[in-house]
Amino acid sequence: MRIATWNVNSITARLPRLLPWLESSGTDVLCVQETKCTEEQFPADQLRELGYESAVHATGRWNGVALISRVGLTDIVKGLPEGPEYEGVREPRAVAATCGPVRLWSVYVPNGREVGHDHYAYKLRWFEALGKAVADDAVGTRPFAVLGDFNVAPTDEDVWDPSLFEGATHVTPAERAALAALREEGLTDVVPRPLKYDHPYTYWDYRELRFPKNRGMRIDLVYGNAPFAGAVKDSYVDREERKGKGASDHAPVVVDLNL
Repeated sequence: MRIATWNVNSITARLPRLLPWLESSGTDVLCVQETKCTEEQFPADQLRELGYESAVHATGRWNGVALISRVGLTDIVKGLPEGPEYEGVREPRAVAATCGPVRLWSVYVPNGREVGHDHYAYKLRWFEALGKAVADDAVGTRPFAVLGDFNVAPTDEDVWDPSLFEGATHVTPAERAALAALREEGLTDVVPRPLKYDHPYTYWDYRELRFPKNRGMRIDLVYGNAPFAGAVKDSYVDREERKGKGASDHAPVVVDLNL
């Protein structure tokens, strides 16, 4: 079974790349983040023509998540059950479903903006709510994983130059502690292998030629429980999808399971 996660940075803009990628990659389930559309605007019909069902949680031009599956979608949950609000709004940042033999969450963790900002505090509260939402599945016997854009680099090795991020979000002790607390629910970081260079970055800013210079970050993560992690036979970053015109600033992370 092949499962992937991809922050597409607008599914409308990325559709000409997404559809052929789904066909060529043989992906069974894709977790999508940053759809930047309403549920009505989501390209469910085009995906259905390729044999995929969609579970979408999206409300407009910002945020938005989805699960795209050709092995079924049942028990869909939109949003974290105890998810916090930001400025009075519960943003569409999480969707869960059972896809064949696995249970999955697609998540888009808040960015945090800057340390001390209200959005930073919101990010930490959001992580707490995510931990509560996944606690039961994390220790269950069914393969389970949380995949998506976590907006945190787990270690200094996951940033191309840690010195440039001092005092900034994505690398602070509080954010990394939130990630560690999530792992302590019973989840393992499924680290992909790089297809080029020595570290599997998943995100490269559009500015300053950061992709060709490989100045990236590993912030798109796969956190699986013991049955999921034990079934992993391969995982990699498909950096080819970060190349060329019309690419997202994130690359897909692909996981192959032997179930």
